[in-house]
Amino acid sequence: MRRKPNVIVFFTDQQRWDTAGLHGNPLQLTPNLDHWAHEGTHLYNTFTCQPVCGPARSCLQTGLYATTTGCYKNSIPLPAGSRTIADEFNEHGYETGYIGKWHLASTRTEPVPEPLRGGYKYWLAADSLEHTSDAYDTVLYDNDNRRVKLPGYRVDALTDAAVRYIDNHKEQPFFLFLSYLEPHHQNRRDDYPAPRAQEQRYASSWTPPDLAALGGTAQRHLPGYYAMVKRLDDALGRLMDSLISLGLAEDTIVLFTSDHGCHFKTRNGEYKRSCHESSIRIPGAIWGPGFNGGGRVNELVSLIDLPPTLLDAAGIEVPETMQGRSVLPLVRKTAVNWPQDVFVQISESQVGRAIRTRRWKYAVSAPQLDGIKEAASSAYTEEFLYDLQADPWELNNLIGKKSHREVKQILRTKLIERMVEAGEAAPVIHPAEETDAGQLLVLETEYYE
Repeated sequence: MRRKPNVIVFFTDQQRWDTAGLHGNPLQLTPNLDHWAHEGTHLYNTFTCQPVCGPARSCLQTGLYATTTGCYKNSIPLPAGSRTIADEFNEHGYETGYIGKWHLASTRTEPVPEPLRGGYKYWLAADSLEHTSDAYDTVLYDNDNRRVKLPGYRVDALTDAAVRYIDNHKEQPFFLFLSYLEPHHQNRRDDYPAPRAQEQRYASSWTPPDLAALGGTAQRHLPGYYAMVKRLDDALGRLMDSLISLGLAEDTIVLFTSDHGCHFKTRNGEYKRSCHESSIRIPGAIWGPGFNGGGRVNELVSLIDLPPTLLDAAGIEVPETMQGRSVLPLVRKTAVNWPQDVFVQISESQVGRAIRTRRWKYAVSAPQLDGIKEAASSAYTEEFLYDLQADPWELNNLIGKKSHREVKQILRTKLIERMVEAGEAAPVIHPAEETDAGQLLVLETEYYE
């Protein structure tokens, strides 16, 4: 009888989708990810549902939107009694382990108390890894809240710990959540510390068009950022090598994704918390039983769809309370009525909401409210509209153009529907002031793209 599949989440922090060769990056940063995504399933259009660390993690751990759990901003602990994906795996005979950054306990530099660990049995983690560690000073806490300092560059240190966990649990099915900090910046210095001797490897290298146009801190930070991404990919290769050597590769589902992207201070005063592709689009790939040979899935997939996907793939019934849906029907080509858009909640920098279709990006905000103090609003104002076919790098905001009035009306209605589906009250959305559109024209056939 075939054993239950092992499940591993390889989770990075603040990684843009276009760092991957799968998305055309020419720097060969991700040969391992590219290979395994081709072997399995590449979720080509994957998006976060909340572009900031803690809220995104709450969504991935619970399968619920951040406004549903209450974790709409950083520093809000996952509420006691929250049902997590680890709880589901625990109940179905799995060993569960968490290694790395948690960011759902609000303890920063202190150990995470056992009740706030999301139900994981094995624990080697820190709530805010960027505050307990540095690139060559990896400090975590174990099940007994003892301080553990691991040797090596931080990516390698966590990978070593993961390989040890896999080896120690190879006899029974396990669910391992491996949560890196990289390629997130080191907060106290506001830099992206590359592995030694790699700092200049990517200096003056390829720059994504949005960053080339808008600047921000890209020229200062991209070399270190890219070197971090390359080391993460090396770590993925090591992880897969360990599974192959232990005879577990054919029995293990591996999900690769991130919590949000990085716009390098081009869209606001920091790195995420905006509606733009650079902030919300993330890499997504999954391989192993049920996903091998799945090819490239082009439908739009949200971070909130990944918890039900992992449960479904492991043969565990998906709780009705989860607000996403499994992507397995997409892989099997049996999906019916898959959503044609993804919904994004934005906090901290603003109280904002956005919807992204294949062609259009539409976003609103409540400028009168503080995004730190308020989770939602009863009224919003239109802020952004992008035609992603004509302007994939979102350099031309069309929100005030008369030519796009009908498109905005359709997207406004859909956004309100998505907010209600997520458990929010239906808001009022005030249209943006319109200006002349010049030669711009939208054909009626393009409204719903």
